[in-house]
Amino acid sequence: MTRHKFNVGKWLPSDQEFENKWVKKVYEEAKSEENKKLLPPVQALKELIESNRYIWNLFQMMFDEIPQKDVDTPAGTPQVRDYHELLLVLNRLIQRAPEFNTTGLVGTPINAVLDYSMGTRAGYVLFNDPRVNAKMKNILDYWGRYLQSEDSSYVLNTSDKGWLSPYALNEMAKEAGGDNSADLFAVRSTDVKQKLGYTSWDDFFTRKFKPGIRPVASPDDDDVIANACESVAHDVPLKAKFWIKGQPYSLIDLLHNDPWTSKFEGGTLYQAFLSALSYHRWNSPVSGKIVKAYNLDGTYYGEALAQGFENPNGPDKVAANNSQAFLTSTAARAVIFIQADNPKIGLMCFVAVGMGDVSNNEITVRIGQHVNKGDQLGMFHFGGSTHVLLFRPEVKLDFDMHGQTPGLDTTNIKVREAIANVE
Repeated sequence: MTRHKFNVGKWLPSDQEFENKWVKKVYEEAKSEENKKLLPPVQALKELIESNRYIWNLFQMMFDEIPQKDVDTPAGTPQVRDYHELLLVLNRLIQRAPEFNTTGLVGTPINAVLDYSMGTRAGYVLFNDPRVNAKMKNILDYWGRYLQSEDSSYVLNTSDKGWLSPYALNEMAKEAGGDNSADLFAVRSTDVKQKLGYTSWDDFFTRKFKPGIRPVASPDDDDVIANACESVAHDVPLKAKFWIKGQPYSLIDLLHNDPWTSKFEGGTLYQAFLSALSYHRWNSPVSGKIVKAYNLDGTYYGEALAQGFENPNGPDKVAANNSQAFLTSTAARAVIFIQADNPKIGLMCFVAVGMGDVSNNEITVRIGQHVNKGDQLGMFHFGGSTHVLLFRPEVKLDFDMHGQTPGLDTTNIKVREAIANVE
């Protein structure tokens, strides 16, 4: 069997030709619905654009700045060329659920449509504008409600585009390090014709493991830190303030200037990615008390300027993979501070980062609640991205990457497995 390539996280296909064909299909479908009424959040974005000359100009400039050679792709993709076309495409996309595909997964469809425009200078300014982000959030929230509705369950079928096809289920089992998805995931029905009991796309996406499949590493040893998500290690350790490839990436930005930010200056940061096929619930890396928890709205389609068309080496071909550092401190985030039972750890912080189409980071714990290592903290809805663990400089850690070097070619470390020991 041919191994198909994906980009980091498997949210968009690494095969640009496949992505171009997909965008062309969506574009043509949207154009066929040109006479349909825009949905309320899309209409609201239209009204913002047409009532604000500055934002209108940015939209026009953004599409104009896409180099001609990238517009006329080999696959003949009719790239979105103005905001009218973009509104039609958005209107179409938020009434559909992501489909599985054996040759390239488009798990973040709006991100795919904006792939080129995100890389422009005007796009950088536009998608960092709070007024635009507020409208994009409303669009994503509308889509999120659809993905939680029964209407979205049509993709839970056994066709080659269905998430319950033998191939799709096998891919998810492999991602989880197993051979059979039926042995790994909790279902409400064993009948695929009944969609295994899942009621919506999001219900399927936030599926749980069966009890005992992911045991907690050394549950009685508070010196052992457990992996908070089913994820691939990226960077470990990193200092408090730094730049990566021209991207600002500081604790102040990451925690949105939280008063407790200074407690982690000079400490250790661990970051890891989640893939589109992975388990998307967050679990506590330590036992302790939840002392602060909140959500931060962010930029949904911002990309680091240095990774767009301004890059002398060429733009990020699968935006915004190369902007991970930038997005970790600008995208929508959930921040949870935990006072660990282990005094050698003390106060630590978990940050879930929802990138691109991923706009809903649900926190399921409350302030004052005590959690045991491995207990659920929350979950990503409609996608998933990356998460960060922060430790104070007093905490001395010995990381266990399970024989791998953190990077883009590693495989998932299982959730609740040991990732570090406190020295």
